[in-house]
Order: sequence, then C-alpha cells, then structure tokens
Amino acid sequence: MSRLWLIRHGPTHAKSFVGWSDLPADLSDHAAIRRLEQALPQVPVISSDLSRAVDTASAIQGTRPRLSHDPRLRETFFGDWELLRWPEIEARDGDLARQVFESPGDVAPPGGESWNTFSARVHAGVHDLAGETIVVAHMGVILALAQKALNCSAADVLAHQIDPLSATVIDCPEGISGPWSCVCINQKF
Repeated sequence: MSRLWLIRHGPTHAKSFVGWSDLPADLSDHAAIRRLEQALPQVPVISSDLSRAVDTASAIQGTRPRLSHDPRLRETFFGDWELLRWPEIEARDGDLARQVFESPGDVAPPGGESWNTFSARVHAGVHDLAGETIVVAHMGVILALAQKALNCSAADVLAHQIDPLSATVIDCPEGISGPWSCVCINQKF
C-alpha cells in the first residue's frame, strides 16, 4: 500500500491569488513545524519547485530522504489574475470568475490554467512516486488529489479548507494508479 502525506506549505500572508508567483513562506512558527515534523513518518519528501514549498519541505525534512523538486506540483497558474484580490478579479472578469470557481472544469482564467488542466498536471506529478511519500505543495494541489480520494466533484472539493502546515492523508491501497481513499483532510499537529 502507498500513502501520500500532503503537506501545505507555510503561510505567505498574501491576501491575493498566489499561483506561480514565488512568494516565501513564513516559517517562524517553529513549534508548529516541529510538531508536524515529529508527526510524519520517516519516508521520502518531495515538493513543488516554488520556494514556499521547498523551504517548508526543508524545515520538516529532518533525516528523511529528499526527492527532486517537481514543477508539476506547483499551484494552479492564475494567469492574468495572479496576485490580484477577489474584488479586482470580479471587477475585471466577474462572469468568467464565477464560471472558473463555481463550475471548475475546462474554463480558465485569462492566460491561466483550467481546473482540468491543472489537475492532470498534478496527477502526473504524483503518478511516478513509489511507496509512501510526503508531498509538500499548495492548497490547490492538495485539493486536486483529494478530489480523487473523496470521489467528488471539483466544486465539492473546492469547498474544503486546507490550512498552512496542515496534513491531508490519502491511502492508495493498490498503488498510485489504483483507487484512493482519504484518511484525513487539513489535520493540524
């Protein structure tokens, strides 16, 4: 059996849509990082190639082996909406924004990725993982993977909150390519 330990990076404190912008994580809560590091199994760690994920992975790595950073584990690319706040997006592209977030699928932000394109990229990123692995990534990545484990729609999974420095655990009893089940979502230690 394989198990994915999906860890959301430390907070960026941004109040805007942050996808591929390389904002740093605030890793000053050493007690929370230590609790998370101690709660995780001694298995390999992989992360997105964005610094907020890389640095969080380094903070919780301990003596675990480290796999190469994987750009397929990046957050969704918001295109022209990158680093904008919701009111700005709504004023520019209100109808399109509602389509993107209320009916996620093939509709994308201007210059950005649709949910389906993003999700396919993320799933390709974990497809090659062998065995139990800690994946340090982003809220959207965790939700894209949780969607399969929960066997729910994209709209349903987007209703879940994923806090910084939380764990979402997915069991893959027949390996990564088989069926999945969700053990927990947004567990804080």
